[in-house]
Amino acid sequence: MSAIHFFPATPMATISTAKATPFKNLESCSTMAELKQHHAQIIKLGLSSDNDAVGRVIKFCSLSQSGDLNYAHHLFDYLPHPDAFIYNTMFRGYLQAQLHRNCIILYAHMLERFVTPNKFSLPPVIRACCSDGAVEEAKQVHAHVVKLGFARDSYCQNNLIHMYVNFDSLEEARRVFDKMDKKDDVSWTTLISGYSQYGSVDEALSVFESMPVKNSAAWNAVIAAHVQNNRFHEAFSLFNSMRNENVAMDNFVAASMLAACTRLGALDQGEWIHNYIKTRSIEVDPKLATTIIDMYCKCGRVDKAYEVFDSLSSKKVSSWNCMIGGLAMHGKGKDAIALLKKMEAENTVTPDYVTFVNVLSACAHSGLVKEGRYYFSYMTEVYSIAPRMEHYGCLVDLLGRAGLLDEAKKVINEMPMRADVGVLGALLGACRIHGNIDIAEEIGKQVIELEPENSGRYVLLANLYAKAGRYDEVASIRKLMNDRGVKKVAGFSMIEFEGTVSEFIAGGRNHLHAKEIYEKVEEMMARIREEGYVADNDGVVYEEDLENSLNYHSEKLAIAFGLLKTKAGETIRVTKNLRVCRDCHVASKLISMVYDREIVVRDRNRFHHFRGGLCSCNDYW
Repeated sequence: MSAIHFFPATPMATISTAKATPFKNLESCSTMAELKQHHAQIIKLGLSSDNDAVGRVIKFCSLSQSGDLNYAHHLFDYLPHPDAFIYNTMFRGYLQAQLHRNCIILYAHMLERFVTPNKFSLPPVIRACCSDGAVEEAKQVHAHVVKLGFARDSYCQNNLIHMYVNFDSLEEARRVFDKMDKKDDVSWTTLISGYSQYGSVDEALSVFESMPVKNSAAWNAVIAAHVQNNRFHEAFSLFNSMRNENVAMDNFVAASMLAACTRLGALDQGEWIHNYIKTRSIEVDPKLATTIIDMYCKCGRVDKAYEVFDSLSSKKVSSWNCMIGGLAMHGKGKDAIALLKKMEAENTVTPDYVTFVNVLSACAHSGLVKEGRYYFSYMTEVYSIAPRMEHYGCLVDLLGRAGLLDEAKKVINEMPMRADVGVLGALLGACRIHGNIDIAEEIGKQVIELEPENSGRYVLLANLYAKAGRYDEVASIRKLMNDRGVKKVAGFSMIEFEGTVSEFIAGGRNHLHAKEIYEKVEEMMARIREEGYVADNDGVVYEEDLENSLNYHSEKLAIAFGLLKTKAGETIRVTKNLRVCRDCHVASKLISMVYDREIVVRDRNRFHHFRGGLCSCNDYW
């Protein structure tokens, strides 16, 4: 930004009615060429120093999409006495152009020139301080808000709340909020969202409950607070309360609740919300469309996801990426590649780096090694997309799953950047699949040091040591976890029935129907033993809890509940937070056969569709 020069004062021109006419035509300008013609007329009329006339020119240049902020700056420099309106216009122009520091500097010049800010001056400066991270300047602007008598102006106060939230100063944000005489919807939702942003969900709920009138924006803010902080059951409870109070669901609430359904695998609830969107003609913008597709994909109905995707009149790149990613997690690699080719043939959007992350992931989950290698090069050759860490992670995963461990290791060694824990973790996971303890030991120790709080990294290496009979190393891993205070993440599985999600942990007996569930498990295990099932605990040291039999792993309990509660022939859908263990994978295949059921299990990495004694992953997971 060039220096802002101020010139000696000159008498201001008086505008006659005749002279006022030309610059009123500025309102109809659509290009800078037209604007400059009107500006020339203003100069001929002797109004080049008139704030009203030049202010209109500056407004167009600063705020119009066809404007020129540099031209506005030039005009501003030569105004002898710019008033608050002109300063405000420049503030908004700088803010719109994301020149936040320029906005702050100009505010300082405004004060130096003894131009008194009005209530429209301070909000853009507050937002500029917020975006620029200018904490000290922001506090001074807050003082000016009070000093200039705007402490009761809700627009200023709401911007201050947002500013302090952005600076992680929730106490200051709450102090501003509490001092407001009249709180509007923005005040409430900004504070609720602020608490949510920093994980203070209980405080967000407390603010929400103190609201005299709760509109859809407030409901969305508090529901989103719970969803974003993984408190999904409470989010559903709030959603039900909202419905009981006859508050109409808008697209924001719909998106938040669909995200909750996605995380819980609550297909019935997700379908209800989708039907509500359709029957109430709620606008499906690109974000909501992607959320619906994602919900169906992650709740096991990739066919329904494709129906929604195919029905979109306009498909943004996010929709294509979501659908390709959904096919990837269901192990439909060839379908994912076919969809990429369709995307290219329609030529309405260009594939981006996320598109190829999903395509490479699809290849990895389907064992399409040749295709994966091809698209890794193709994205650079055709679209000039340089491989990022995620692309390398997918390539290493692809090669590793296929047993090409040396090639995967070579990819890591030749990467232009240092491999992160995701890339190394992919190779470590491949070592688990193929039982390569040598590479696992080398990579596993690196991964643990890169991510010392992730219990899964210790568990994986310990299980590999156990499988190799190296129990001293198993004991060392356990000791290291204890010394560092690392606790193993508990495994749990969820299943939805009649709109209610039940959660199971290994060996848990807190469920209302625990007795019947355990009886069903015994029946299940007896029937699959008749089909040749033998428990597989090879190398299992930390899988769920050792004190619990393999029979009572969480997914087996969830499947038993599903068999008890659903009708013959109905699909059983289970969501698990960890990777399905080998024993449960074998058992689920046999259960699907003896009970003639399709069992869909979503684990941490992908979907498994068990049907007729087989799994859609072809044991490639």
